[in-house]
Amino acid sequence: MIEWDEGGQTCTAKWHSENGIAPHKKIQIGDDTLTADIAYRLACEGAAILYRGDFQNARQLLQALVRRVDKPSKKSTRADRVAKEKTKTPLDTFNLHRLSQSQRARILGMLLIQVNADHTISLRRAPDVAQACVEAYGKKSESYVISLRELLGVISAHEWRKKGVPILVRDDEEIRIHPHYGVFSPIRGEYIELVLKAPLPGALKQSSIAFDIGIGTGVLSIVLAMREIKKIIGTDQDDRAITCAKDNIEKLNLGSHIQIQKANLFPEGRAALVVCNPPWLPARPSSSLEHAVYDPDSQMLKGFLNNLKEHLLPEGEGWLILSDLAEHLGLRTREDLLSWIESAGLKVIARLDTKPQHPKAFDKTDALHLARAKETTSLWRLASR
Repeated sequence: MIEWDEGGQTCTAKWHSENGIAPHKKIQIGDDTLTADIAYRLACEGAAILYRGDFQNARQLLQALVRRVDKPSKKSTRADRVAKEKTKTPLDTFNLHRLSQSQRARILGMLLIQVNADHTISLRRAPDVAQACVEAYGKKSESYVISLRELLGVISAHEWRKKGVPILVRDDEEIRIHPHYGVFSPIRGEYIELVLKAPLPGALKQSSIAFDIGIGTGVLSIVLAMREIKKIIGTDQDDRAITCAKDNIEKLNLGSHIQIQKANLFPEGRAALVVCNPPWLPARPSSSLEHAVYDPDSQMLKGFLNNLKEHLLPEGEGWLILSDLAEHLGLRTREDLLSWIESAGLKVIARLDTKPQHPKAFDKTDALHLARAKETTSLWRLASR
């Protein structure tokens, strides 16, 4: 529960945070008279602001906080910043970026909105967010308080879910994936292209079965089905991912080809082809969505490699789809990856490479641009030694 004083009374409501942020202890009521400078000072001092004014003004206030958070410090000159950049290692840059992002998220998360039990908002000019909140949180029995920043993320996810993400064209028809809230969207199409182009293992001719480890939205299972693999078993531990994958598979009438199981990595049995697109960076995630990007100590990657051999049919292949961004950031070395492959009793048959085409790869203002500019995404074709 979250508690605050308002109108001479103590008020309470459920606190909701997808990132696991504890309920705020210091809460101040804010309205349209609150200036951005005062709001920024309060947020930096650890005081959350429960907004009671116009909803669109709250959005503008959040945008004003973004500008203040992202503004370079006046204490450091451009020359100082350039000198510091020259002495930093890629790992230093990554750690400072993560720290900066954490501090940024903390400050921007201080602007709060109260949502009614039916997912309506009792503020002037508030949008209808009921369907978006039902999709993200399900039904509620009582009012709850949420950060405006998270609520805008829920609204954005709802729009992505409606619109979908194009992944390939089949018979002049565009195939789209509809990501759900909390499930990582397949917006990086280069790895989908690798799965479309890689030569299928000969073992599929005898047994047309594949495993998709960490199914997520279902995108790779759908691509494999489009490549005429008869039976695909996808696994995931996340309930949102399982629901999302089932929804996408049903939309495309592929339920007879693709089964989904809740499992940690592998299902029972063996397959001619096992694909896995694990999180690419060995670091601790700070939100539920970041689990698709950050994998502490490369646990999923190691788990996939160490158990792949016992789940492959004779002449079968494992396809590991992995970016080398971690190598350019100093988080993992190529030697580490190759030694894990060898110690798992595997060999590399071939590797297909491609360069990322997402906007951050070309954004020179991005803190990690130097590493992103060198990034390569690879499909490693692995087999038993």
